[in-house]
Amino acid sequence: MTDGRSNTGRLITFEGGDGSGKSTQLHMTETWLSEQGYKVRVTHEPGDTQLGKEIRRLLLEGEYTPVPECELLMFLADRAQHVREVMMPALEAGEWVLCDRYSDSTMAYQLAGRKLADLEGLNSMLSFAELGISPDLTLWFDLPVTEALHRIRSRSSMGEASTRLDEEAQSFHESVHAAFAKLHSVHSDRISRIDASEAIDRVQQQIQAVFTERGLV
Repeated sequence: MTDGRSNTGRLITFEGGDGSGKSTQLHMTETWLSEQGYKVRVTHEPGDTQLGKEIRRLLLEGEYTPVPECELLMFLADRAQHVREVMMPALEAGEWVLCDRYSDSTMAYQLAGRKLADLEGLNSMLSFAELGISPDLTLWFDLPVTEALHRIRSRSSMGEASTRLDEEAQSFHESVHAAFAKLHSVHSDRISRIDASEAIDRVQQQIQAVFTERGLV
């Protein structure tokens, strides 16, 4: 049985470059928390609302490629819809929300990867899209870019569809990785680094240790 904290909704975000294994670990963490009696809602960005599904298609698979500024605004539009429609009701119901990507991904992919870091008023835009909902904990899955790209290619060879972001040049993925590392150094009170190069079970052990060390479970 869990204590009274099980009635308090929490937002845990899973962040990292493509190929880092965060999505697999998110579902393993869902199982672990559920076994302890916590109510868990798994979600992701972009695309976990009906409107978001269309935004995701346009962003990652559509026939037209958005310019960086348009891409940023589309991700933020998806987030606002997602927060209002999915996250807020779940958190208010006392559920733990495990979200695959959130604002840190926008910082890493659109601001750093797309070189929009000097855009005036950007922090205000990010806050506006979050509607006051910020993570209680962020797990950053740190994996060297060369290994991440190897995993992406392996998935593609097995028939898994790639996205526009998957297919970006190595330099883009290196910029994204560097941005996540900087976010971790600045926000270590919120962001915990997970060594994603280890075996799947060992990665999950790291996650559970973080939850315990931070007094979340």
